[in-house]
Amino acid sequence: MGKYSAATRPVLYFIGVTTAKSSIMKVFPEWAKFLGIADAAIQGMDFAPHADPGAYREAVAFIRSDPLTRGALVTTHKIDLFRACRDMFDEIDPHAMLMQETSCISKRNGKLICHAKDPISSGLAMEAFVPDQYFARAGAEVLSIGAGGSTIAITWNLMREHRGLDVPSRIIVSNRSRPRLDAIQAIHARFDPTRVPVEYVLAPDALVNDRLVASLKPGSLVINATGLGKDAPGSPLTDAAYFPENGLVWELNYRGELVFLDHARRQEKGRSLKVEDGWTYFIHGWTQVIAEVFHIDIPTRGPKFDEISRIAAQAVKG
Repeated sequence: MGKYSAATRPVLYFIGVTTAKSSIMKVFPEWAKFLGIADAAIQGMDFAPHADPGAYREAVAFIRSDPLTRGALVTTHKIDLFRACRDMFDEIDPHAMLMQETSCISKRNGKLICHAKDPISSGLAMEAFVPDQYFARAGAEVLSIGAGGSTIAITWNLMREHRGLDVPSRIIVSNRSRPRLDAIQAIHARFDPTRVPVEYVLAPDALVNDRLVASLKPGSLVINATGLGKDAPGSPLTDAAYFPENGLVWELNYRGELVFLDHARRQEKGRSLKVEDGWTYFIHGWTQVIAEVFHIDIPTRGPKFDEISRIAAQAVKG
């Protein structure tokens, strides 16, 4: 099995960058007890961003062949892993095919299955802090900084037909490199591209993002979907940036330096901002994958979900 060792108990792998630092390492054992899978363990697989495709293929081959490995959650590498390994999956769910990414790997009836859970978990997380009919009322725009899997999932949710008139008046996606912008534009073309105007902006430095933030209407939503502050230090904005008045600010990270979040917090009162970190997204993202990998039902709201959230918060406080 190469560099990976056979599991001696049911294992969920976490494919990321700095997995040992994630709160899930403390949270999962407590969740496992509550969810009736107390014999299960979690283990990290760390790769540098945009790792060699062969490294992803070796990991997926191990997950497939190891009897007690149940599956994996994938962060940061969702698009790169999909590109490297798509031929290794027996099934690819519709969301994964549409988004061209892998955020969850599971096994069922001898088949290795690729899933994209971000479209579900990002929608649930947005519902928790963006008021219903917000965009219809405010005419607000959205700037998502970073063109990876989270932005793909979030923009898909914002452009869906079932939202009716409750869609942004404009979406801007910025990214440091052109290939990711081209990729997300191609994916958006599979949606209804006439429904919401989308601009794709190459932003090799933070000053470009500063200018984009300054161009937004009052009430607009600004998202840090770059991983900066968690997977790498820093922020996609400079300290000179001012968030739109009465706007929403969503930092998708929940741990790390969180420079972007601190920046928003400093302006929260003066500019009447509503600021959200990535904790709720973290809860939904993990519970969606755990439910799929271990074939159990986990609610997305209600008393049991509230208890799951409480257990996670308590585990992190330690």
